[in-house]
Amino acid sequence: MAYRGTPRRPEGIRWLRSDGKPNFSTRLYRREGELKILATRPVIHVAPTTPFGEALETMAKHNVRALPVAQPSDKALAGLLKLSNIVSYLGGGELYNIVVNRYGGSIYKAMEEPVDSIMDRHPFTATIMDRLTGVLERMVLEGVGVVVVVDSEGRLYGILTEHDIVRRLMEKKVGVRVSEVMARNVVTIDVEASLMDAAKRMIKYRFRRLPAVDPAGDVKGMLTAKDIVRFFGTHQAYIHVTRGLVEEAMSVPVYEVMSPVFYTVPPDMDVGDAATLMAEKGVSSLLVVKGGRLKGIITERDVLFALAANKPS
Repeated sequence: MAYRGTPRRPEGIRWLRSDGKPNFSTRLYRREGELKILATRPVIHVAPTTPFGEALETMAKHNVRALPVAQPSDKALAGLLKLSNIVSYLGGGELYNIVVNRYGGSIYKAMEEPVDSIMDRHPFTATIMDRLTGVLERMVLEGVGVVVVVDSEGRLYGILTEHDIVRRLMEKKVGVRVSEVMARNVVTIDVEASLMDAAKRMIKYRFRRLPAVDPAGDVKGMLTAKDIVRFFGTHQAYIHVTRGLVEEAMSVPVYEVMSPVFYTVPPDMDVGDAATLMAEKGVSSLLVVKGGRLKGIITERDVLFALAANKPS
């Protein structure tokens, strides 16, 4: 998600050089390659005039977390539709004003809004000739999880995400424990809370995932921004609408949208093993548990932090 302030940094390790840049280990330099090779292609994208609802359908169908927006004529990059934009538009942030003020809260009219007015017009970009380490430095320092790769003319070429980098660069052992990079203060959401409350919490804390807990504090599932996209993109949201309002769909309880499946790891696990588990289970985060109690959460972004740690390969 986009960060407007300082991104969260790992606790307990020295991960910056004296010049304030990540101290990437030699494992990255040995495997470094042009973004032309690493970028995922072909990239799923839409035009600036594409209706928001159609964009959600596309994201849900292809299970992507970001959707580049390019001009149909020459594929010139126009912007990027991110999960944070979507959550904000559906009720979590400032973009919801469009739904209320322009469409009176109508879910059907709101879905017709072109993505051009919802997308990020200035996404994180890199050219096909940029060096991977330089891109990784910016991703870590700026808290960015998606890079749009363009050619020398600014035309859409591909996309690179935290998931791609972790999957392609991770070694079995990193030499960094999960406890060194995990987030310790885990923000959760009650399973009975509304989807609107969850969306607002995501925007407030700049997270795209929330563990869902019962009144006793026990984790019952995981709600992600992609779950919200899927809820609307597969038209499940319309089942809950009787008056034609977005707020009706966003009033459903979290437990109806969340995934009841989540995975846990111990604090002393090597980050490489945690990343392997993420890849095997197809998830982007793991809950960190010790003695049956929730101690933290580790995400793919934390894995990037671990790669930036000043430890030998």
